[in-house]
Amino acid sequence: MYDLIVIGGGPAGLTAALYALRNGKKVLVIEKDVFGGQITNSPRVENIPGFASISGDEFADAYLEQVMGQGGEVRLDAVTGISSDGKSVTVDIEGGDKVVAKTAVIATGTKHRVLGLEGEEDLIGSGVHFCAVCDGDFYRDKQVCMIGGGNSAFVEGNLLADIVEKMIILQDLPFFTADEKLQQQLLSRENVETHTGTKIKALEVEDGKLTGVRYEENGEEKLAKCDGLFLAIGFIPDNGLFENVAGLDERGYFDAGESCLTKTPNVFVAGDCRQKTLRQVTTACADGAIAAIAACDFINKIND
Repeated sequence: MYDLIVIGGGPAGLTAALYALRNGKKVLVIEKDVFGGQITNSPRVENIPGFASISGDEFADAYLEQVMGQGGEVRLDAVTGISSDGKSVTVDIEGGDKVVAKTAVIATGTKHRVLGLEGEEDLIGSGVHFCAVCDGDFYRDKQVCMIGGGNSAFVEGNLLADIVEKMIILQDLPFFTADEKLQQQLLSRENVETHTGTKIKALEVEDGKLTGVRYEENGEEKLAKCDGLFLAIGFIPDNGLFENVAGLDERGYFDAGESCLTKTPNVFVAGDCRQKTLRQVTTACADGAIAAIAACDFINKIND
């Protein structure tokens, strides 16, 4: 039996594993896609403390190596279910295997909503981006498109407008939904062009590089030339498998606050998968530490 099973190998999950290992616990991390999570899509990250610049892959590889160096076990598999009797947790693995631990931390993160266009996935991290803080500087003095019209799009847009030569905002609704103050800040900038009531049709690519976005506006097809595309059309949590042990809010995020506690005493959540106001690497790592210490406290109590 493990002391802790961590479901999800992104920054939150790896931090939870590290803190539990440092507390002398036996830990297994299960990840279904790629260790490191979404950060691996960023070719350069400049907002992680201690690193002036590092690629997402480098950061993820170093963190995984650190966890394994502390004795953590890792497994690349898909989790299909979880149950708890209050003293132990059973995690079901695709293919029928089961693993058991005293506690679990669920750190499954979220996925950025994408447009679903041909060639889009191949451009993520190199032409198509989600984070202006992480990737905006690649487009200094260049032209970009921003897809979206809510608060996230306008917060990201305000950051980009300080960097780029021109930004074109494309919104599918006939109006923007961002807070009025955010709209005033961004729409007053001379290098920002806006279009509402649009439908994105295709991405223009030449020699593997993004060159523009084709969209429809008022029945007319148009082309917005750009060097980079930023998407701010929402996130998709994937927490339905765990609803039996950790309650969800109306948007599908785990209904857990900064304590990372759930309705099940030996199950904890961490990172972007829970209710949060800021989803960044640093806040994910903070959650992982909090959840791990809570799990260790639970284990220590039942061992006494």
